[in-house]
Amino acid sequence: MLRNLFRLLMFLILLTLCQGSAWAGQEIVAVQSIRVQPYEDAVRGFERACSAKIKRLIISELKGTDIVEKINEIRPDMILAVGLDALSRVKRIKDIPVIYLMVLHPQSILSGEKNISGVSMDIPQEKQLRTLLDALPQTKTVGLLYAQEKTGRLAEKAREAARGIGIKLLAKEVHSTRDVPQSIQDMKGKIDVFWMLPDLTVITPETIEFVLLFSLENKIPILAFSEKYVELGALMSVGIDAFDIGIQAGEMAEKILSGRDIMNAQHVDARKAVISINLKVAKTLGIPIDEKIIRKARIIN
Repeated sequence: MLRNLFRLLMFLILLTLCQGSAWAGQEIVAVQSIRVQPYEDAVRGFERACSAKIKRLIISELKGTDIVEKINEIRPDMILAVGLDALSRVKRIKDIPVIYLMVLHPQSILSGEKNISGVSMDIPQEKQLRTLLDALPQTKTVGLLYAQEKTGRLAEKAREAARGIGIKLLAKEVHSTRDVPQSIQDMKGKIDVFWMLPDLTVITPETIEFVLLFSLENKIPILAFSEKYVELGALMSVGIDAFDIGIQAGEMAEKILSGRDIMNAQHVDARKAVISINLKVAKTLGIPIDEKIIRKARIIN
């Protein structure tokens, strides 16, 4: 009996080793538009979680190259699309599994492709609102502006999250950047916090100065989606951890490469949130921030 158990154990060990070496021999082509730090961090996270060999194609360094043609020459086992531009270029490939990361609103350019899965840069709206309430528990009404074609889906998720938490959401649609100043001015006296969505119609170099000035003049704090706006004058942000998004995508890739159905697409939000708070802005607005939140946040002064 002991001999049979020993043989079974050796068989399982050999099977595991064979599978591991087979997965390690698989190749992934990572398509990336440019070399910027968040993308590099995401790729490092992916490499941490996925054992396959990775060949990188940097679009900005391959000018004049047809990326899809290049991928077809390599014939990888999988494609990693890093960023919106990369996903836009490879989405027409149908016979190779694709995983994307570092993409805002991926559903805006996807149309039900069965071979494409990935991790978006979206932090669930409920998590953002709960984080806001942890920092500012007296918040009753939150305002936001959105353009339907860009962030209509996020605005609807925000409505659902606000209803579930029990706070009022004043969401107003804008049709062009020109609508932003008057639309946010109309919220004066009606909101406790302005929630900045990643909407390129609402937040532009022309409008951000007005939004920040509105915040300071009316002592209405801003919840942003990126730390860079906290540095400019927003009170706080709930943003993504690029390295952890890479790990998430790498774990997804491992499952697919191990034999899972590649035509069963999965689309998930970023699971880890990074809180940033500008204590100088908090002092200017006369807002006390709970010490428990400060301990969990990146502090900007």
